[in-house]
Amino acid sequence: MKILIPTAKEMNTSLPTVKSKPLSPESQAVLDALATYSAQELESFYKISAEKAQEEYDHIQALKNGSTRNYPALHLFDGLMYRNIKRDDLTKEEQTYLEKHLMITSALYGVIPAFEPIAPHRLDFLMKLKIAGKSLKSHWQSAYEESVKEEDCIFSLLSSEFETVFPKEVREQMVTFKFMEERDGKLKIHSTISKKARGAFLTALTENQVTSVEEIKKLSFAGFRYREDLSTGKELAFVK
Repeated sequence: MKILIPTAKEMNTSLPTVKSKPLSPESQAVLDALATYSAQELESFYKISAEKAQEEYDHIQALKNGSTRNYPALHLFDGLMYRNIKRDDLTKEEQTYLEKHLMITSALYGVIPAFEPIAPHRLDFLMKLKIAGKSLKSHWQSAYEESVKEEDCIFSLLSSEFETVFPKEVREQMVTFKFMEERDGKLKIHSTISKKARGAFLTALTENQVTSVEEIKKLSFAGFRYREDLSTGKELAFVK
C-alpha cells in the first residue's frame, strides 16, 4: 500500500540539513534543462519577481554544482496540506508507517519516500519545460509508473496535475478522496477545505496505522466523517 501526496510551493528551510543523495538520471535531465535558463529567463518562465527568480537561479546552480542544502522532503514542504500533517513528535510506529507507505510526487525528483533528502526548488507539471523534446509529464511517466507497479493498493491525495502523470491503467487502480463542508444544508468543496482536510486525513491514517479502504471508512478526523451515499468504489467522500 502506498499513499501519494504532491509537493508544495511553500518551503521551510529553517530546519536541520541532511546529507544529499545522488540524483536519478531522470532528475539530472530535468536539472540540466533548468540550468540552461538565466535568472532573467526564469523570471518569465516561472512568472515571478526578479528577486524570486534570482533566488531560484541560485537554487538551481547550487544543485548543479553540489553545494545545495538538503532537507527531508516531508519537512521541507510547508503548504497548507503539509502544515496539517503530523510531522513532529511522531511515535516509532508513526514514523515507520510514514517511511513505509508515504510517497511524495515531484516534477524534479520523481516519486520519492517521505523523508528523502531534497533541495529547495520550484517546479510543477504546469511548467512548459522540455526534456529532450518531451514535456515534463511525458519525461516522468515511465518512472512514475515503475514506482507503484508492485502495489496492490494506492491511496491518492494528489491534484489532477500530479495524478495525470501516471498512465491511465495506474490511475484506474487509485482510491481517491473528496472532502466537503456542509453549510446551510449545502455541501461545498473548495481548495482551502481540501488542503487542510488532506493533511488531517493523512494524520488520521498515520495515527491509526490504516492500510485498507474498510479501515478508512471508519475514520473520523477534524470534524469529517465518511459518507457512503456520496462515495463510489474508487472515490470516498468525507463531510464536515
